[in-house]
Amino acid sequence: MEPDNHSDSDLCTSILTKFSTSTDPQHHHLCSIIGDISQSLKDLNHPLTPLAYFGATCTSLDKLLSSDPNPPSHHVDALITILSMVVPIISPAVIRKQSDYVSGLVIRVIGLHDVGDGVVVSGLKCVSHLLVVGNRTTWSDVSHLFGVVLGFVADSRLKVRRHAHVCLRDVMQGFQDTPVLSPASEAIASTFERFLLLAGGSNPNPNPKEGSRAQEVLYVLDSLKDTLPLMSIKFSTKILNYFKSLLALHQSAATRRITDALYLLCLQPTVDVSPEALVDLLCSLATSVSSNEMTGDNLTFTARLLDSGMKKVFSLNRQACVVKLPVVFSAFKDILASEHEEPLSVAMEALKSLIHTCIDESLIKQGVDQITASGSVRKSAPTIIEKLCATVESLLDYSFAAVWDMSFQVVAAMFDKLGEFSSCFLKGTLKSLDGIQKLPDEDFLYRKQLHDCVGVAVVALGPETFLKFLPLNVEAQDLSDVNVWLFPILKQNIVGARLSFFNESLLDNIKVLKLKSAKHEQEGRIHSARSLDGLAYSLWSLLPSFCNYPVDTAESFKDLEKVLCHTLREEADFRGVICSSLQILVQQNKKITKGEYEPIGKVSISQQRAVSLYTPEVATCNLDVLRSSAREILSTLSGVFVKSTKDDGGSLQRTIGEFASIADKSVVSRLFKSTMSKLLKVTQEAGKIQNTKGSSSMEIDNSSNEPSLSQTRAKLYDLGVALLPGFGTEEVDLLYAAVQPALKDTESLIQKKAYKVLSTILEHDDSFIARKFEELLKLMFEVMHSCHFSAKRHRLDCLYYLIAHVSKDESEHMKREIVASFLTEIILGLKESNKKTRNRAYEIIVQIGHACVDEDKGGNKENLYNFFNMVAGGLAGETPHMISAAVKGMARLTYEFNDLLSNAFNVLPSTFLLLQRKSREINKASLGFLKVLVAKSQAEGLQTHMRDMVEVLLSWQSSNKNHFKAKVKQLLEMLVKKCGLDAVKEAMPEEHMKLLTNIRKINERKERKHSANTEETKSRLTKATTSRLSRWNHTKIFSDFGDDDETEDMLNSKKSSIKSKRARKRLAEDSYEQLDDEPLDLLDREKTRSSLRSSDSLKRKLQADDEPEIDADGRLIISEEDKREVRTENGSDTDVRSVAASRKTEKRRKTMGQSGWAYTGSEYSSKKAGGDLKRKGKFEPYAYWPLDRKMVSRRPEHRAAARKGMSSVVKRMEGQTVSNALAMKTTKKIKKKSHKKHG
Repeated sequence: MEPDNHSDSDLCTSILTKFSTSTDPQHHHLCSIIGDISQSLKDLNHPLTPLAYFGATCTSLDKLLSSDPNPPSHHVDALITILSMVVPIISPAVIRKQSDYVSGLVIRVIGLHDVGDGVVVSGLKCVSHLLVVGNRTTWSDVSHLFGVVLGFVADSRLKVRRHAHVCLRDVMQGFQDTPVLSPASEAIASTFERFLLLAGGSNPNPNPKEGSRAQEVLYVLDSLKDTLPLMSIKFSTKILNYFKSLLALHQSAATRRITDALYLLCLQPTVDVSPEALVDLLCSLATSVSSNEMTGDNLTFTARLLDSGMKKVFSLNRQACVVKLPVVFSAFKDILASEHEEPLSVAMEALKSLIHTCIDESLIKQGVDQITASGSVRKSAPTIIEKLCATVESLLDYSFAAVWDMSFQVVAAMFDKLGEFSSCFLKGTLKSLDGIQKLPDEDFLYRKQLHDCVGVAVVALGPETFLKFLPLNVEAQDLSDVNVWLFPILKQNIVGARLSFFNESLLDNIKVLKLKSAKHEQEGRIHSARSLDGLAYSLWSLLPSFCNYPVDTAESFKDLEKVLCHTLREEADFRGVICSSLQILVQQNKKITKGEYEPIGKVSISQQRAVSLYTPEVATCNLDVLRSSAREILSTLSGVFVKSTKDDGGSLQRTIGEFASIADKSVVSRLFKSTMSKLLKVTQEAGKIQNTKGSSSMEIDNSSNEPSLSQTRAKLYDLGVALLPGFGTEEVDLLYAAVQPALKDTESLIQKKAYKVLSTILEHDDSFIARKFEELLKLMFEVMHSCHFSAKRHRLDCLYYLIAHVSKDESEHMKREIVASFLTEIILGLKESNKKTRNRAYEIIVQIGHACVDEDKGGNKENLYNFFNMVAGGLAGETPHMISAAVKGMARLTYEFNDLLSNAFNVLPSTFLLLQRKSREINKASLGFLKVLVAKSQAEGLQTHMRDMVEVLLSWQSSNKNHFKAKVKQLLEMLVKKCGLDAVKEAMPEEHMKLLTNIRKINERKERKHSANTEETKSRLTKATTSRLSRWNHTKIFSDFGDDDETEDMLNSKKSSIKSKRARKRLAEDSYEQLDDEPLDLLDREKTRSSLRSSDSLKRKLQADDEPEIDADGRLIISEEDKREVRTENGSDTDVRSVAASRKTEKRRKTMGQSGWAYTGSEYSSKKAGGDLKRKGKFEPYAYWPLDRKMVSRRPEHRAAARKGMSSVVKRMEGQTVSNALAMKTTKKIKKKSHKKHG
């Protein structure tokens, strides 16, 4: 025997490890016998290898069978089990050499009487392995053993039968690509045929044994589920023919096994099968869908089988598949009409899949050719594609109303597949869709799906063909007959249309509508006129869609140009639509010529077809036509832009820029110089008016013209910069020269426009910065102090582009000088009230930091450290404004760059000193800096400064007038989360341990609440938190109130809570974002309310005396109303309005106390001592009565006991309302006072 190299492990040890603890007697025998074999091998000094165990086991089994014709079953079971375990780990060469000997032993064991299932299973394992690795050159070598396996495929014992099926599958898998595959397949087919004959499938008078014979056929069908794909095509076809006979019996058990086998066969793309036999079976199943009552599960499985089966047939034989498609489509139609819910979506997806897979161009062409050849009189039978379309169209019948949402998807798939040929096959479908649209909403629930389907039809047919079959009816006398529901669908789905159709057809309709509108307006029918105007606008709104990859731009745009220019000049309402259309035309053609086209989202077949027509050559021709029209269009747009009072969304400006980018340079230059001439003239006029303002008469004469001149100047600046994409060097320099004096203008609007123009130039043309760098730096310094706050953001943009330019190729010394020159201004920008300006300042600081570490531009970490130190130099500023801005800059850099944490810790002592200042502005920024530092640092770095940080934070606890206690507690919570409760506890003073205990309890409560959530909720909360905390949030970090309301309420006293709520209202960034000098839209209800709230909070300076006072122990101090005094802080003069308001409030309170509807409790106050006194004949002061369930008891004695003593707290007034009781009380007081006066 050859040595075995596959395994050196001891078989005995592995068996004992696995079965020694089992309670099964068979396992005990197995362990005993393997132990005896192992001991005998040791006694003979043989190595304990699998080969040794194999030889010893075979020898023992041979002796046992030879010595006793009926050997003990437990011995045989143990030995055959050991043999089945050792055979797979023996080398194939040994198996092939000893194959006859081993197979003889196994067959003798299996042939014994009264052997258990385990013996047969182990024997089948050995046989299958012998067949797979043994000699397979001729069928005679394996036929005997293969027959043994086949003999057990219909065994009545479940365990044996299942293992026989597995062994048969493994053997057939091993026979692939060998000479014995065909004989083995024939043997399986013969076995199946034999069992069929024995079952007497055609015998009308079956004998009693036929029940068991029929069961055996089912067992064989179970085995074919895995083996059929492994058989040769000749005999698998034979079995498929038998399947067809069995399906005709309509026996559910046999049908289920057959469909399982077919499904596995169809799922394997590499398996070869007869397409004719397979498609016949599929058609039999499709026919049975309508003829038989199937369960929902069976229909679902059948739908999946028909889908995968027809695709399989199509890949093997297209013609065989196509011929049977109508039958299969009818079966899916019957499934959709069934009452079962489960198979509906499967049938819909299967139909869509077959439409896209099995309907090809040749099938469509065949149908189109026959329709064309037949003419108006149709004599020939419908083609296959017509039958399929008829089936799909029938899904829109009212009998399918419950599944119309799925029907619409199938119809849309057919439209998408047929494309422009849908007009030949789906005319009736469009009419059906129109009829369904007219159903009332209460009877129709799938309107969105319907509109999606119609949108696909628009894309497939094109708007011109689509509107022939389903017109808009805008010429209808009754406006209710107009198909207005089509407008949004057309607008979203038109692609690859003809501009000439819009020009010839839709523009004519617009003219008719305008004439009707004018006529109705003359007749006084204003409502009808406005409705017609709305229809005209809806037609114009289709123009952007017609400009979406039109097929005739080069031929038809010139005809459309005149209409567009006239409409731009005369019809202000349509300017936005026309501008969007022109932008789309220019942008799409530019992208195609540059090779930058990228599809967005899922693109339909028709859209792919439209885009494919746009080659670079076509796009170049289109741009040439647009370029030839640029002069007229730019002239029209610029004239309209200057005269217009507003430019909605900057559409005019953007359109001018797009056409300037493709127009001839001479055209752009001529228009720009004309614009600059107008600007010079207007500027001179404005200067004259400014100089003559000393005269009152002149001021009155020109007061109405001056705003108009300013707006005209601003418009001309916008127009000049809009032409920038078409500028050369000369035009850029001229625009810059025009901007320079405007930067020093005293009027905010002009200055803001000038900075905006300059920032656009710097962004667009880096070569301009290189040419004018020194001059630009000098200019920025000159106009620094005259910059209006509304222009600050655009000035920051200019500074950023200058710094970005110098960071590219200048020396490090130059970079540092320029950054240092503008750094103070940028840092102060962090404190701007305008949100856009403030955010831009943050962005610039971060971008400078990234430029410092950009290795491609010579940057390194040392440059970043130097920049951080430059920002930190602002801490030496003289004003709280500058100091707080520097702290915010350091916080932003620390948040962005982890490498700056060590530098941030170096300035931590300075931050502690800043927190000791009594400046709310500095304290707010410093706490934000600490928050960033704690959030970004590791626990090790924080523990070094833990004690100092905790002492500084807790030093605020003794302060009563503190706006940041919630934030302090939040910082402590962050420290606990980062470093652990014990680390914070070591640094916490003893007198503040209660606060730490409170934090611990709150965290435990949160953990318990979080643990109660589901895993899905936890995951969602974690994702949301991570996403939110990963972005910089100025308000969240530097606001003076905590993020957690619960935490804030636990820490703050009532006074600080009230202040925190007022701080929320005062925070302009949260309540109302200022819109950079834009006018307030009074039609926007939310913005108006928010603006009023923010302005009221700014006007209303609340006095400290109006808020409740709290002593050092946290108790509420109640002062007498008549002893309050108006105080001023730091000796400053009291605001007269505040004092007046305070007096009014005081008077109102006294009036309220006298009227009886407000109670002050002044009669209980004492003039000699603090607190309240009990008065004779009056209730107890500030008394309350505890709730007692005895008060609602049915027993009178219980109620009496609960109410005992209540008379000292409340007076009983039965049968009276609260208002009457109060009125009586007030009357008594008034009478008492009048009696005293008279007395």
